[in-house]
Amino acid sequence: MINGFLVVDKDGGMTSHDVVAKARRALGTKRVGHAGTLDPMATGVLVLGVGAATKLLQYIVDGAKRYEATIRLGVSTVTDDREGEVLATSDTSAVADDEIARILGTFVGKIQQRPSSVSAIKVDGKRAYDLVRSGEKVELPAREVSIEKIDILEIRRGEFLDIDIAVECGAGTYIRAIARDLGEALQVGGHLTSLRRTLVSPFTETDAQKLGDDLRLLDTFQSIGKVLPTRILNDEELAELSFGRVIGANEGPGIYAAATPQGKFAALIENRESAGKTLAHPTLVAVKE
Repeated sequence: MINGFLVVDKDGGMTSHDVVAKARRALGTKRVGHAGTLDPMATGVLVLGVGAATKLLQYIVDGAKRYEATIRLGVSTVTDDREGEVLATSDTSAVADDEIARILGTFVGKIQQRPSSVSAIKVDGKRAYDLVRSGEKVELPAREVSIEKIDILEIRRGEFLDIDIAVECGAGTYIRAIARDLGEALQVGGHLTSLRRTLVSPFTETDAQKLGDDLRLLDTFQSIGKVLPTRILNDEELAELSFGRVIGANEGPGIYAAATPQGKFAALIENRESAGKTLAHPTLVAVKE
């Protein structure tokens, strides 16, 4: 069984599903999933789980993200990016650099953000982007997101007013929504013209590779060990877990990634109270794969 994480440097124009399908064919297995959708327009880091690692993707999805993007002010689109129909255009000559910086600063922290209408969020069982593409008007409710940092890299004035930014944020943040909300706050409209993801913690661009026939998987245990505390099992503990039994407690609280004596991923285990005694209970066992 092939197991591990595959970090892809996604090309523009591909959906996350396209990437998964190509990886399945290249690796000869159907057990491939991804850790969070990346827009077709976007490029950069897309993390795939293969084999047993598919069960660990939830711990990658929740990690920190970093993006580099370009916002174009003065033009609003139905999708909040360059691929959507233009809704309106405005003159941006009166927009000051310090006002751009001030408004972007208000987006930093824990904020309420309204997702883009073409997000993958489901509405009555259907993806929002499918509803929009079929001609329906969709406005999703705001939700709390966490944005750690927004840096302005460059402001360029010419035919358009373009702003290059770098964003560090938590899961669920929509960079297109930042472009839309900046444009709305300045009353000139705005959309995203480029987007690249450079980090899906703990994976960066240096871990990523282009899709091809010679794909390199990263070790499951070594990778998940950058996210969760770890524990090396002895043979007796491994045998107990393989039958779903409990073993001695972990050193601390929370979920631990446990490995075989040879350092291969074996299970996820978590301390629980049982009959007045703290023991480590398996929440996921992969030793039989």
